[in-house]
Amino acid sequence: MNTLQAITFDLDDTLWDNHGVMLRTEEGHYRWLREALDVWRAARQESALALTHDAGREDYLQRRQQLAQEVPERRGDFTWLRLRALEAQLEAQGLPRSAALMWAAAAMNEFHRLRVQVTPHPEAAGLLAALTQRYRLAAITNGNIHLSRQPLAAYFPVAIAAGELLAPKPDPTPFLAALSRLNVAPECAMHVGDSWQEDVLPAQQLGMHAVWISSTESQPLPARVHRIAHIKELPDVIERIAKDGAETRHSGGVYSH
Repeated sequence: MNTLQAITFDLDDTLWDNHGVMLRTEEGHYRWLREALDVWRAARQESALALTHDAGREDYLQRRQQLAQEVPERRGDFTWLRLRALEAQLEAQGLPRSAALMWAAAAMNEFHRLRVQVTPHPEAAGLLAALTQRYRLAAITNGNIHLSRQPLAAYFPVAIAAGELLAPKPDPTPFLAALSRLNVAPECAMHVGDSWQEDVLPAQQLGMHAVWISSTESQPLPARVHRIAHIKELPDVIERIAKDGAETRHSGGVYSH
């Protein structure tokens, strides 16, 4: 039995609740853009954009979805999709390309400012601080949060933004990239996340331990997969894995004479 040496973590809805954050960020950055643009255009004696706020948001969403279909290799790079969609929308509304580029970039800066305003679970920082004393840690996320600006960044010397690799989870590439940078074999690592499809299955298929954060109780679990309801339960899983490993080594004759 291989000893656990490293733990990788999903971020959104694993170390913090993300639903409210995304709602505020989605609404907030687009509202900021429209209000700032109105002021800018008024100062230039130009009329406001023809699109209403609600119609603009819907158009923005449709442009992102269309781009994801047209450029499938970028489907997981949400920052790129948003930036290109905003540029196209603003140009379609009559802004010169240089202005469209400037304002789309400014809106995405506001997006990232709002996106990092997450509130980690109260137990998260203490848990990660304790784990860093025993394990190598990494973050693997499909989200477009700026990893270096998120509140728990100091605990993750290795941080993988899967979309920027053009290989969003469940593609194994971000997991393999993290394992390579951690210099650890899959069987000596564990991944923790809330998605069965994007976190548990790819980790388990690579031979890693996988911890699924879920309140679902009915689904049977394959070998090396563990289920918890909240990140605060993770130490219990790690303790069980260590105990099982010790028992396996002992029964296999490691300590026998």
